[in-house]
Formats: sequence, structure tokens, C-alpha cells
Amino acid sequence: MQCRENHIIQIERAIEQVDIKGQYIQLAKPIHLSGQLNITELLAQYSIHPTQSLASSTLQIGVDEAGRGPLLGSVHVAAAILPRTWSGLIERQPLKDTPLSILIDSKQLSEKKRDMLYPLVQQQAVGYIIADIQAAVIDQVNILQATMLGMRLCTEVLLEAVAKHLTNIKQDVSNMSDAMKVEVLFDGNRCPDLDYANLNQLGIAESSIDCQAWVKGDARHTSIAAASILAKVSRDKTMYALDAEYPKYGIANHKGYPTKAHIQAIQDYGVLSMHRRSFAPVRKALES
Repeated sequence: MQCRENHIIQIERAIEQVDIKGQYIQLAKPIHLSGQLNITELLAQYSIHPTQSLASSTLQIGVDEAGRGPLLGSVHVAAAILPRTWSGLIERQPLKDTPLSILIDSKQLSEKKRDMLYPLVQQQAVGYIIADIQAAVIDQVNILQATMLGMRLCTEVLLEAVAKHLTNIKQDVSNMSDAMKVEVLFDGNRCPDLDYANLNQLGIAESSIDCQAWVKGDARHTSIAAASILAKVSRDKTMYALDAEYPKYGIANHKGYPTKAHIQAIQDYGVLSMHRRSFAPVRKALES
């Protein structure tokens, strides 16, 4: 990014109810979302001049998760918007000679490199958001639906913040589809069902949003890789906090995954409130 005085807004939301296909569901625990949007860079890159047509502009959002497999703790989902020229296929090296030049799929990086990239992604991203979906919600709706819900909410809340600033740039722009297109790239083999009715009320037409599912997308697209770093490191931070609170469980080592040491710790010390009771090893421990 160019050096300029940036106007950054913080995004903080706690979602207690969700509308799924017209039905409101009270969540067992709130889903907390936090992030930020760099308004200066957003406007500089996607609204250079108020009189300029933006029909060819495409804002790319990458979305990924971390923590679907563990028996313990939250699943974290993140969405990230990188600078336009940094967004693209990793193999084309759009990040060459940038502060994020070593960014690839978080699973291919050492923890040290992930920890180094985490603040860099936050600093360099045009915008990002991270969702924390707790174990109680995972047990309530199942891990797949909890992950899809996190992906949906990250996308919608970030788009809401973007739309607030981009839809008012031109007086003759009635909705975001007249100004620009949005690509939302989800890691995995499916896309969540967005609340298009609500997005339309914000000035974002369904026709302006192109949702794409990319298998192993975190190794293919820079924006998904950036989201992968945010989701993975933010989840690790919660695991280290739990390890400090419950040192006997060895959480810093297994990070909630079903290792032999973790299963043994459950047998020796019992099930914690943050364990996912719908997962078989935890359920069996409770039954025994």
C-alpha cells in the first residue's frame, strides 16, 4: 500500500440470533466478530474518482476457517480483502516484493511464520473480520453448519461495512451492482447461503456477488491464504489462553485435536465446558 494517513474503522459485533431461511434461531452462545476496514485504501482502490465508472472493478474477499476437527474450543472463520493488485492466484506471484511475500496456505507454514504474518495481514489488508463460534453453537447446529454460519456472517458483516462507504460515492449509483462486482472465494467445496434480502437492503444486489467454492483454496488464492492465517492464529491464541487456565490438559500441544494425550486427559480430568459434546470421543467420555 502507498504511505498515506489511513482512516480505519473497527468492526465489533456479537450475533445472538440468526435468520436462517426466514426463521430466527437463538444461538446457544453469541458469535463474536471483530475486525477492521481501511476506508482510505478502500476508497483509493475502488472509487478513484466520483465520476468514474466502476463497472469493471472487482472486490475480492477470501474466506477460510480453522478448527473444524478439534474436540475442544471454538471454530474460527476469517474473511480478508487484500489490496487489489495483491489479490489473485498464488502461482502468479501477486505478492512478490510485498510485505506478505511468504504468504501461502497457513498449513504449509511454520507456527513462527504464521505468527509473523498475522499482524502483517491485519496491517496490510484493506479489510478483515474474524468470527469466533463457540463449542455450544457447534453442538447446537453441528460443525458443518456452524462453519457455514461463520463464513456467512463474516462475509455479510464485512460487505455491510464496505457498502456503507462505497454506495454513497456517486449520487446516481442506486446500488453496489452499478458500481462494482464482488467475488467471495470460500475455501472448501461449498458456499454458505447468504442473506441476499438483507444485503439488497444495504444496496448490494445479489447479481453483483459471485460466490465461489475453492477446494484447497488457501493454497491457490492470496485472499483465502490471508484469511487462513487470521483464522488459524486467532484460534491458536484462544488455545494458549485455555492452556494457561487448564494446564493439565496439554492444550498448547494438541490445540484441542483428538490426540492420544488429549483423550487421556479427558479420561483423567473430565470434560471441560469448552469441549464439543456432539463429538464422539467427548460424548463417550460423558456417557462413561
